[in-house]
Amino acid sequence: MQARRRAPLVNWALMTACGLVFGFELSLGPEAGAFIRRYGFVPWDLTAALRSGPQAWGPVALDLLSSMFVHGGWLHVIGNLLYLRVFGDNVEDRLGRLGYLVFYLAAGVTGASAQYLTDPDSTTPMVGASGAIAGVLGAYVVLFPRARVVTLFPVFIFLTFIEVPAVFFVGIWAIQQLLYGWMALEGNASAADVAWFAHLGGFVVGLVVGTFRRFRRN
Repeated sequence: MQARRRAPLVNWALMTACGLVFGFELSLGPEAGAFIRRYGFVPWDLTAALRSGPQAWGPVALDLLSSMFVHGGWLHVIGNLLYLRVFGDNVEDRLGRLGYLVFYLAAGVTGASAQYLTDPDSTTPMVGASGAIAGVLGAYVVLFPRARVVTLFPVFIFLTFIEVPAVFFVGIWAIQQLLYGWMALEGNASAADVAWFAHLGGFVVGLVVGTFRRFRRN
């Protein structure tokens, strides 16, 4: 008898939180930029806090968490919510609600930390759930290696929906992150505006946690 899947309440809550925060950003109009700077994660702030001592770490830690729910535009938030909707439910079912929440936040913090190491003096705010969602992708591909996902695929000048193995889909995604991350390190301006290493850092966390959970289950 197949076990009944639990409702993905945490995944829904995370999606709702991201959507509500983005809606609030839109309501701010021209002040949205100040909101992003206030609640985004600025690498230089962490550098300064590390130099100042433990008493300065609290605000930066809060920024690491708040930055996961702030997004820079429609494409940013829609893309992240779509990935979270497709992959998050099943991962939450395997990890449990509390385990999934802890994992999600840990992947996001680790991803931001990985990006920080590439440019600790940057004063550009990092925002978005991409690092955490990359962790979800990493866990998903380990926990559900035979799963298939529906994706858009170009056929000549048209786009069509096809079903592909999740391993293939996520593998192509990971290669893209590595390529663009390398381009950013080389100073390519077209790749410098995205925190590619936050994606890679979160993805590695997902692979590790997914592997541990799978072997523990077996």
